[in-house]
Amino acid sequence: MPMPDTPSSESRTINSPGSPYGSVDPYKPNASADTAVRSMATRIDSLVKEYVLKSETVRALQGVSFDVPEGDYVAIMGPSGSGKSTLLNMLGCLDQPTSGNLFLGDDNISLMTDDQLAEIRSRRIGFVFQSYNLIQQLTVVENIQVPLYYQGKLGPKQRARAVELAEQVGLGDRLDHRPNQLSGGQQQRVAIARSLVNDPYFILADEPTGNLDSVTTDEILALFDQLNEEGRTIILVTHEDDVAERARRIVRLKDGLLYSDEPVEESRRDAARLAQRESALAVKAKQGVS
Repeated sequence: MPMPDTPSSESRTINSPGSPYGSVDPYKPNASADTAVRSMATRIDSLVKEYVLKSETVRALQGVSFDVPEGDYVAIMGPSGSGKSTLLNMLGCLDQPTSGNLFLGDDNISLMTDDQLAEIRSRRIGFVFQSYNLIQQLTVVENIQVPLYYQGKLGPKQRARAVELAEQVGLGDRLDHRPNQLSGGQQQRVAIARSLVNDPYFILADEPTGNLDSVTTDEILALFDQLNEEGRTIILVTHEDDVAERARRIVRLKDGLLYSDEPVEESRRDAARLAQRESALAVKAKQGVS
């Protein structure tokens, strides 16, 4: 199955049952149904995943459907056993559904071979992990280039791109540092820069602030805000409400079902930013940091 190097330009109107926006673009308040057309970063259609454990069939996902338009910022939440981790594996092309369809752009990954899924993972998805997953022997720039290494794309142009991304995430003065010379927040910044190096369909962030204190959490979420404002699509998995409320949408799973899919009002996002900033400032004050 041929796969294009760049996302298809085909667009779809936001009017599917999986969208909380009806047929109107949520980022164009005056848009009409005729003009509200946006490309899809990913589209999840009646996704079912079953596992057999000791002769018993477990339905981890039971017909989940929703869309993620390009430029969206979605937080996925759910208690243990909700199907959140299973959905994360699907979105990351680490597993395939029992039935249903999962599209990245216009490509249905449900029909792909293992080799094709590996190709998608390396080229079209930007991963950010809770534990950073940096290679300790490599510098900041070299870690950012790791996805390119697996594609055989290392050279002056690619290094310049990695340096540019390091500067974008505030690490221009740490280019030759190794992970053990960086703070947790700085390591996560490297991971975010690495996730961008292939210009992916979306950033898939799994509990990206789970190992960070409140000060660094606010800094990393501010970086995600900035990237989304620049047009990057972000899918973030979290169990923290205050982190989720920084997103534009919150998708909740329960018992393998789509429990809710709601847009987050800008006033609510602002309140979450303010609360986290005040918490960070309080911590700094106790530490005697200005």
